Amino acid sequence: MSSEQPEQSPPLPRAELRGASRVLDALERAGNKLPDPAVLFVVLAAVVVVLSAALATLQFSEIDPRTKQPLVVHSQLSGKAIAEFLATMVQTFTGFQPLGVVLVALLGVGIAERSGFINAGLKKVLAVTPRALLTPMLILVAIASHTAADAGYVLVIPLGGVIFQAAGRHPLAGIAAAFAGVSGGFSANFIPSSLDPLLQGLTQAGASILDPKRTVNPLCNWFFCSASCLVIVAVGWYITDRVIEPRVARTPVDAAPEEQEQHMTSALSPREARALLLALASMALGVALLVAASAPASSPLRAPTGQLTISGAPLMSAIVPLIFLFFLVPGLVYGYVAGTFTSHRDVIDGMSKTMSTMAYYLVMAFFAAQFIYLFNRSNLGALLALKGAAGLQALALPSAVTIVGVILLTAITDILIGSASAKWALLAPILVPMLMSIGISPELTQAAYRIGDSTTNIISPLMVYFPLVVVFCQKYVKGTGIGTLVALMVPYSVTFLVAWTLFLLAYWQLGLPLGLDAPYVYP
Repeated sequence: MSSEQPEQSPPLPRAELRGASRVLDALERAGNKLPDPAVLFVVLAAVVVVLSAALATLQFSEIDPRTKQPLVVHSQLSGKAIAEFLATMVQTFTGFQPLGVVLVALLGVGIAERSGFINAGLKKVLAVTPRALLTPMLILVAIASHTAADAGYVLVIPLGGVIFQAAGRHPLAGIAAAFAGVSGGFSANFIPSSLDPLLQGLTQAGASILDPKRTVNPLCNWFFCSASCLVIVAVGWYITDRVIEPRVARTPVDAAPEEQEQHMTSALSPREARALLLALASMALGVALLVAASAPASSPLRAPTGQLTISGAPLMSAIVPLIFLFFLVPGLVYGYVAGTFTSHRDVIDGMSKTMSTMAYYLVMAFFAAQFIYLFNRSNLGALLALKGAAGLQALALPSAVTIVGVILLTAITDILIGSASAKWALLAPILVPMLMSIGISPELTQAAYRIGDSTTNIISPLMVYFPLVVVFCQKYVKGTGIGTLVALMVPYSVTFLVAWTLFLLAYWQLGLPLGLDAPYVYP
């Protein structure tokens, strides 16, 4: 593989690029003036505590759909709340959902990387992938990773940096493109995932408020989400090659010289080629065993209903351990055959070095977990979501404008509440029956929600994986801060929001099917 720069799409006109760069530079400077992410979570937690104490004395007319009672803000400054916060602090940290996902998956991925398996595999991939198609291929892989729960965050995003650096391109551009596909295009997927029945269940509950007999198919948005992949890949490709890469070209990569040399080595030795072949064979064998184990209708990997991919199915719950094994085994095979591992001590040392790179993330995760606990317990997020939904309902806008309003409301709420199911649990009981009353189907409302739920993930420092992506960037550019990453992702976020919204409106206008049993109108 040559280290020469790949062919890319021509950049934006200079005047336009300079104007956009000035805006993004200003955003980056402002963002980097924010405290360190760990301290930022401490500050936000303090704001939540004070604000919850102030609002707890007020009464609100909004009905909490989870309790069917008027929403109540719970003060986190009371003695009882403080005692509970302190008593559960350790459990809050150890139970922080992204923590286990990141650490367990990276143990296996770390072995695969330290052994040289990932680098060897990438060299082969780059040898057969036209360089001009590297960006769309990365974004497409990032989109497909949604099927495996949160695997894309801990696997595809760091690999984006490795792949771009190995191809002689800026690694931050690769991380940005992968992050855009994994998180910004979260609901664009041609493979059904556990998110589909999760959202469908909440949509069904919302629809039953107005019409108890109304049913919603779990794949009611499948066709639209599949078609949306084309939009996300095309827009992400354009933004990466013509906006982001010219912007980061002036940012020096200050990774360790030996790391850069390792990534840029061009050819595999005969021993490495043999090791790669055997490692890939072991990975293929693992996939074959998994398929054989999950194929029978009585497989223990299936849910009681017989499905493999619904939320709660053992297979879906085992995704992270499976990632660990699927990278650990080939990593071991490659390491011993290629000679990078000579004893079990090398393996343990590789795991230890991988975990040492996560020290900063552990600190951030601790404070992020405490902030999210306080934010959820206070009910401030629910209050903001319900106030916004009530305001949208009061406007009584035309159908198309209302759909755009749903998207914008969700996008704004997404900055504060990252969980797709948590937001929809709050919004579905209001938005679904509200839009049904003006003739808009639950399936169309859910499709609009999914757009807003995806596009602002990548610019919210409160998103649980955002600090992890900052850590990935710091591997290549040590001065990366919140502002740096936000400035990289704003062009994706804004463009995805606009393009995807227009795509839904055009899709609706053409009458193309949203999915299975999915009309646009109600009744």
